Formats: sequence, structure tokens, C-alpha cells
Amino acid sequence: MPQILVMTDVPEKPESEVVYRERVALSDLQSDHFSAQLVERMGWAMLDADEREHRPQAGPAHQPYEPAHQP
Repeated sequence: MPQILVMTDVPEKPESEVVYRERVALSDLQSDHFSAQLVERMGWAMLDADEREHRPQAGPAHQPYEPAHQP
């Protein structure tokens, strides 16, 4: 199943940090509600990644999202 990853990209650090990971089935995207929620989760993850890239010592604004249900 395809997955979406949001990772940090800091040139000074050789390894990226995964901030968000979610597996998504194509059938999930048929739901407008699911799609809207997915975009919202990705937005939060991108904000967290951006914060970590610019302030490496700072923690995330909230815990990275881990879906409770993965088919």
C-alpha cells in the first residue's frame, strides 16, 4: 500500500527525521472527508518539519500523527 512521508531536510544533518508517515489506499481518497482530513494532517506535519529544520533543538508543536487504523 502506498504511503506518505513528511521528512525534515537539514543540510547540516546527514539523516532526515520522519515527522509523519501514513499508508493510504486509493479507495480512501474517494471520500471528500478523508481527503480533507489527510490534507490537514499533512499540513500539521509540514509545520512540525519546518519548525524542526529551523530550530533543531526545539520539540514538535504536537506529537506526530500515527493513524490508529491501518488496513
